[in-house]
Amino acid sequence: MKISILNGPNLNMLGTRDPEHYGSDTLDDIEKLLAESFPDHELTFFQSNGEGKLVEAIHALLEGNVDGVVANFAAYTHTSVAIRDAIELLEIPIVEVHLSNIHAREKFREQTLTGSVADGIITGFGKHSYVLGVHALEKLVN
Repeated sequence: MKISILNGPNLNMLGTRDPEHYGSDTLDDIEKLLAESFPDHELTFFQSNGEGKLVEAIHALLEGNVDGVVANFAAYTHTSVAIRDAIELLEIPIVEVHLSNIHAREKFREQTLTGSVADGIITGFGKHSYVLGVHALEKLVN
């Protein structure tokens, strides 16, 4: 199975950014965990702090080169109509993930514009949210 893992702004700062909410693992640690957990899958990883670059990465998926997407759009989850609209174009499953429980934090984090067009949302399990996201994609694709 070919899976694209998309990450949004500030996730490149994991490990040092607010470890109380996000843990001490880096984005590289999460990528290694996924590669070790799913050796039979072809995983591609993309992170950008730019909204437009994430939209372009989603548009590239329209070429049909992946079976599904696991995405953590970080702050853009709550604000980006552009990313939401790009996701809506996809004809493959997408699972949104979050390291922290977005419903146990600030009120504005409870709303997820991007999640409204995802197949499902996994939130609050730290780095394991990504692992659960891949498992969810396996179920959606098969």
